[in-house]
Amino acid sequence: MNTQTLVLYTITSLAVAASPGPTMLLALSNGIAGGLRRAVWGIAGAVVGSATVIAVVALGLGSLLAASPWLFDALRVGGVLYLAWLGFKLWRAPAPDLREALAPPPQGAAQGIVAFARSLAVALSNPKALLFFAAFLPQFVDVQAPQGPQYLLLGAIFLGIDTVLMLAYAAAGTQAVRWLSRRSLQWLNRGCGLGMWLLAGALAFWRRPSA
Repeated sequence: MNTQTLVLYTITSLAVAASPGPTMLLALSNGIAGGLRRAVWGIAGAVVGSATVIAVVALGLGSLLAASPWLFDALRVGGVLYLAWLGFKLWRAPAPDLREALAPPPQGAAQGIVAFARSLAVALSNPKALLFFAAFLPQFVDVQAPQGPQYLLLGAIFLGIDTVLMLAYAAAGTQAVRWLSRRSLQWLNRGCGLGMWLLAGALAFWRRPSA
């Protein structure tokens, strides 16, 4: 794998990761509701989920999902329902007050674990991500060289970019707490919930690529 390939891959990964997907919206919402501490837990869950998906692709299982209609549909339905449920939770969530959002609450660790689990579940329940990586990563792999280290490098680059961008979304959420009114924060949170519903709708009607 040469330098030009890595540069092209990095630029493409930046463009892909910058789009406001479900894990980005969760990072923003966690930053609003619980500050950077809770958001970091959620980001860690998203990174573990994405790393798992990339590992699955590297092992060749992404092609199995692409070739199996029933497996794809089962995972897709699960992802749609989970995103819709998260949208409902975000829409109904009360607006946080400044003191509570900036100071870690006594049960902060438990809330962090919940944020980790939610982001992990989102990353693992989206078949689009698995099929995307299955189609995206192999284009940058040199088949004449050992593929394991290449997938490791490509995965690390994408996860690094994704982590930085999620931190930026979370930081934007923490700043919104400082500058926006509680009513504005509630509508921003509802906007994240609406985004989850839109993503769930897009996933529900997304057609499986032909094998």
